Amino acid sequence: MIFLEIDPGLDLPLPSDLLERAAQATLAQQAAAPAEYPKGEADLTLVLTGDARIQALNRDFLGRDASTDVLSFPADETDPETGRRYLGDVVISLPRAVEQAAARGHALEAEVQLLIVHSVLHLLGYDHAEAQEKARMWTAQAEVLERLGLPTLIIRE
Repeated sequence: MIFLEIDPGLDLPLPSDLLERAAQATLAQQAAAPAEYPKGEADLTLVLTGDARIQALNRDFLGRDASTDVLSFPADETDPETGRRYLGDVVISLPRAVEQAAARGHALEAEVQLLIVHSVLHLLGYDHAEAQEKARMWTAQAEVLERLGLPTLIIRE
């Protein structure tokens, strides 16, 4: 299940099912991935917020006192009541996504989907700190974006 949290006072200018679809497409793509990535259904939370909250989270948890576009907080826990895996939280700065979409010349919907796909891959253990890791992550990201009908979307650097 995809839990969606939108900060009070934040106007969401796109349909919430679009956000859930991006996360579900990433999980579905990974269900067919190599055995190192767990199979089956999993839960996660998507949070849409403003720059102030994401800056505070970035400072408090990562030691970086600056706003950013998206943060991933992996949990990888099992809900004792349901037995379902909880992957963690994805926090997106909607104002930053709006700016980036305009700067990159594509729709906000595409930018937010890119951020969700990218972050859910982080929750699943992907990283891009080293060249080999980055190549694997970018390949997985491109496959999901293609599933979502966004094959020409600029891949994050």
